[in-house]
Amino acid sequence: MIDSSQPSKRRFARLWFGADLRMYHPYFRGKQFELITIRECAELMAEVSFVPIIEPVKESLGGLEKTLKAICGAGGKAILIVNPYHGDHQEDGASITELLQSDYIGNDAISAGILLRSDTSLTDAIAYYEAHKDHNPTFIHAGFTAQKALAEFLGDDLEASHHVFAEDYANTLYRKHFDGSTRVLLRDGFERMKNAGYAKIPFEEFSELHLTFSDMNMAGFGDFLMVGDSYSEGGGPAYAVAIHLTYIDPDNDDVMYVYHFVSTTNDTPTDPAGKFAQALKKLIDKLDSGDSKLFESSAIKEFRELYAKGHFPGLGYVKKLSMKHHIETLADYFS
Repeated sequence: MIDSSQPSKRRFARLWFGADLRMYHPYFRGKQFELITIRECAELMAEVSFVPIIEPVKESLGGLEKTLKAICGAGGKAILIVNPYHGDHQEDGASITELLQSDYIGNDAISAGILLRSDTSLTDAIAYYEAHKDHNPTFIHAGFTAQKALAEFLGDDLEASHHVFAEDYANTLYRKHFDGSTRVLLRDGFERMKNAGYAKIPFEEFSELHLTFSDMNMAGFGDFLMVGDSYSEGGGPAYAVAIHLTYIDPDNDDVMYVYHFVSTTNDTPTDPAGKFAQALKKLIDKLDSGDSKLFESSAIKEFRELYAKGHFPGLGYVKKLSMKHHIETLADYFS
């Protein structure tokens, strides 16, 4: 559990969803392996008060329902976006609202996330807010242009409201309209490119937001893990396989960096298993060097087991392990 006696960088200024302290908000798109990651990390995230944000992108809500039950069963909390921008619910999120209303009325563990994009009108934002007042609504600002009018509408309710700001769309002046509310800053720390391109960048800075969010008067911070904010329905052929793993560097002020372990072969779309073996060998060599600074998470242990067995579990599974490692690394840091 979090020790409130730790230095200020490990204290959190504002309360999130009531009495518990909530500061890290990983943003997931609700694909299969993202939802599996959340389920497998549900107990850990509840223990350290991490609150995942979930944007459902698949028409079937079966996996999402299992995930929400796992979160609630572990005593955790989550933000569920009711008006997704990506995926199958882009035009109509009614089934998501129905899920909340049928299963989560009176359960403050699940907050209704209202995604505010550039094409979201003030009228729509208010309508979503009024429709989901029973679900502790959270506004996720990602291109919205009526911020002043929304703050004025909230009026006396502003202080009790919750806001997550995508940093690329909400500068300091934008966020100032919501001073006094519970505010979280969401940063995309992952530089997205073709996998082969990472071979020239063995590691790079990911973020220092876990250290500085409170200095910006934020109650918490978030990121898009090892996926980034860009969205695609499915991956193309794997000309190169890359394993992306974050680590916190105590020799550089505890800034978070990300390793890119990339296959040597990258000129054909064949043999993903062989390419994974090449990337995995580079990861294991770095771990065995003794200076990787990677936290020995359960995900790292599983990578070691895959190497020992010579097994390729599929690219989706590999991404799941990278996301799981990221959550475990931050949980260890804040514990």
